Amino acid sequence: MKLYKYGIILERLKEADIELVRQWRNSDPVRLNMEYREIIGPDQQLEWYRSVSNLQNNYMLVYYQGEKIGLLNDKNIDWETRTSESGLFLGETRYHATFVPLLISIAGIESNFYFLNWQKQFAHILRDNHKAISLNTSLGYRLCEGQETTDNQLYELTPQAFEKSAGKIRKAVRTLAGDDLRPRLLLEPEDYVSGFARMIESCLNQAGASLHREETTEGVWFS
Repeated sequence: MKLYKYGIILERLKEADIELVRQWRNSDPVRLNMEYREIIGPDQQLEWYRSVSNLQNNYMLVYYQGEKIGLLNDKNIDWETRTSESGLFLGETRYHATFVPLLISIAGIESNFYFLNWQKQFAHILRDNHKAISLNTSLGYRLCEGQETTDNQLYELTPQAFEKSAGKIRKAVRTLAGDDLRPRLLLEPEDYVSGFARMIESCLNQAGASLHREETTEGVWFS
């Protein structure tokens, strides 16, 4: 699967890229903002990949200007209630203090809420990760009840809260993105083998979006 929006490409993680993700994950700027902070070995990484390469998880490699820069995820997906837990880290640290995290976050959230008719997203954020809290609350995430004293706090985001909180940010993102505003989705042959494409197509159909579907040698395009 590949999703194109706002100059960002999100590609469903493949085994060939898990070593790069492991190197990012073990770097101090990423690792020290995670609940699990131990160094991860190659065998552990492969075991993790095999445990999440299924219909309940969608880990996506982030491309920006043709470069792999980070990982965005939807995990613990509930296809019936249209909910999941989201997470993002950038392995290329030079993008941390730029607008790029906003491009990625908005592209992912909008695609879930407006493309797939998602009902709610959750996120866990460490209580002392003030930058991540600031970013997520500006998008409409709110701390869940009873999480005030928890170290790894649970936040939730609804389409209504996103609409209310992120209007100015979304407008700025559209300005930065120029003409690349409408999402394009490619479901690849392996997505149909795994059954993941069937779940995505079901969401698209139920959302009632007016999308053009085209079968090509690459896979099936929606735009």
